[in-house]
Amino acid sequence: MNPSASSVPRADVRDYLAAERTFLAWIRTGLALMGFGFVVARFGLFLQQLRFIDHAPTLPNSGLSLWFGTALIATGIVVNLSSAWRHVRLVRELDRGQPECARSLTQTVATALFLAVVGLAMAIYLISVRRTANLQSSKVSEFVLTNPK
Repeated sequence: MNPSASSVPRADVRDYLAAERTFLAWIRTGLALMGFGFVVARFGLFLQQLRFIDHAPTLPNSGLSLWFGTALIATGIVVNLSSAWRHVRLVRELDRGQPECARSLTQTVATALFLAVVGLAMAIYLISVRRTANLQSSKVSEFVLTNPK
């Protein structure tokens, strides 16, 4: 006997709408990560321009803001791709009437841990840049004071 299509229990419309809301939340998260990554990548260029305008001595550019920004953009891309894959898989399971109740939190936890590590690295970078800038400005002040025109 072939089971008819009507005998397969389909998911309720609310389940599909909940899956779509979750998918859209992950898409927003991925877009925010990419936007923030762009801002971080351009932040180093902004600081260089400010130093140039103020005629301040230039500090050696390590280019870390570009790497942090690129890492955040790549994370946003991975989040969007994996959320699309998970959404398609869930909708197919709902169509078959066999949704898995136990969902893995791997994507959520991995994203949170990666962002915590990037945030910590950015904080360390900003503290080191500030310390280097203070050291550099004190050397310039000493030079100006000891060598008046």
